[in-house]
Amino acid sequence: MAIRDDFPILKREVNGFPLIYLDNAATTQKPQVVLDAMNDYYTSSNANVHRAVHTLAGEATEGYESCRTKLKDWFNAERAVLTSGTTEAINLVAHSWGRANLSEGDVIVLTEMEHHSDIVPWQMLAEERKIELRYVPVMENFTLDMDAYAASLDGAKLVCVVHTSNVLGVRNPMEEIIELAHSKGALVLVDAAQGVPHERIDFQEFGADFMAFSAHKMCGPTGIGALLIHPDVFETMQPFMGGGDMIETVTITGSTYQTNEHKFEAGTPKIAEAVGWCAALDWMSKLDLQKEHQRLIGIGRWVAAELRTLGMAVYGRHEKHDSAVVSFNHPTIHSEDLAHLFDARGFAVRTGHHCAQPLLNRLGVSGTVRASFYLYNTMEEAELFVEQLKQITERFG
Repeated sequence: MAIRDDFPILKREVNGFPLIYLDNAATTQKPQVVLDAMNDYYTSSNANVHRAVHTLAGEATEGYESCRTKLKDWFNAERAVLTSGTTEAINLVAHSWGRANLSEGDVIVLTEMEHHSDIVPWQMLAEERKIELRYVPVMENFTLDMDAYAASLDGAKLVCVVHTSNVLGVRNPMEEIIELAHSKGALVLVDAAQGVPHERIDFQEFGADFMAFSAHKMCGPTGIGALLIHPDVFETMQPFMGGGDMIETVTITGSTYQTNEHKFEAGTPKIAEAVGWCAALDWMSKLDLQKEHQRLIGIGRWVAAELRTLGMAVYGRHEKHDSAVVSFNHPTIHSEDLAHLFDARGFAVRTGHHCAQPLLNRLGVSGTVRASFYLYNTMEEAELFVEQLKQITERFG
């Protein structure tokens, strides 16, 4: 598989076995071009951005801003704020839009499927501003209760919803969710961290008001992400971090702020990470993501079916628009013990509550084992994974 050759880490061994990396919902591996781009920046162009006229500063600024330009092109967006990741992007909305536009008695609609990053900031704001939070339940078939969602929109100012669940792999009906919210006058924030690695989203056509995501879920570096913002909503937001680069003027009597995205990017930004993300997007642009998604969901569906035949409880439906995330539990072996047994043979899987405790509470479990597949994973690796689980079950189950 040619894609695998671009990822040096896939050549290593773990505990004497070839690495089989199945923890992609947590973070993806990086192709050599990303590593080279970041190393080249530090080796030949290291400088701060926006603050000097010398050559290195110009190169650093061009590299950093090229990432923003490429993100706008990739997602067809007018406003792209660079953040440290999805978590900061959501917190930015809570501070910069929420504090400026929400007051006591206002309503935010969330779902039981959300990552903690899309729950905790709103709980903090609700406590501070006495805002009402409403949660859309997850049904037995692992989908959102859309009737409950429609009913929850009365009086809502904002809907916060995950595009694709990091536990279930379920892609929510985003188009319907956004349309319903807007019909009731509510804005929509989409946590697309698990969506953008698998789906090329046209932000303007999509219709959301905010969309948050991270580079490291799509073969880019850790420590950088983005928030796409509808231009009309952008004008209603106030900065929440003060410092260099976000100002126009500063005097002892007051300050004025930038009117572009820099207004939300105080301080020295993630320059090398932006350069690396730019390289990752260039690398991904050469792939047929839709074709790769079809291949991967086929693998995920096959693995889920095999696990069920082995007596595992599998959480998810694995339909064509879902992602290749397979969360499961053994009837008697604890999920953390299973993960250690897999690691002993070179398999990297995730275990625990996956920063989605309300969802796991809804499922009636405290944790799961999660195997998540991405561009460089193969059907052979999936077969080896199932075979290893069979061996574990025969020995310990």
